[in-house]
Amino acid sequence: MGEFHGVIARAQKGAVIGVISDTHGLLRPEALKALRGSDYIIHAGDIGDPSLLDRLEEVAPVSAVRGNVDHGLWATKIQPTNTLEVEGISLYVLHNLAELDIKPEAGGFSAVIYGHSHVPKQEIKNGVLYFNPGSAGPRRFRLPVTIGKIRLHAHHLDAEIVDLAIG
Repeated sequence: MGEFHGVIARAQKGAVIGVISDTHGLLRPEALKALRGSDYIIHAGDIGDPSLLDRLEEVAPVSAVRGNVDHGLWATKIQPTNTLEVEGISLYVLHNLAELDIKPEAGGFSAVIYGHSHVPKQEIKNGVLYFNPGSAGPRRFRLPVTIGKIRLHAHHLDAEIVDLAIG
């Protein structure tokens, strides 16, 4: 993975972070298309195939965390959590929100990015954005196939869920 993994990233104002999770080895062309234009990409775990990260890296620098289905030597090189700072905004990334063992607001984090449930969700708790982009991999039950985008604006952020409209 490129320079974005585990380091402080600096970008022009208005950076766009593409957020993807739960690909389980399937990187859909619709997901790649929706992520184009991102300055950075975060994969929130359950990658399933390490070559998927290389393909995402062709779009933008990638930071990834290991999910519960990520096994093998390649997966041991990926941390289960990560902290990132982009344009002065601190992000905490993990796969399963139930494993969050910090108080993000006390740590100065603006957002907690996670996956695991396959359910896209965004909510504000104690001034912190909790953001799950949903699943971009194989469809599970009747859940939508989605990615997320986070836009940074002068020390604040906004987020959206992008439905890939997979039939």
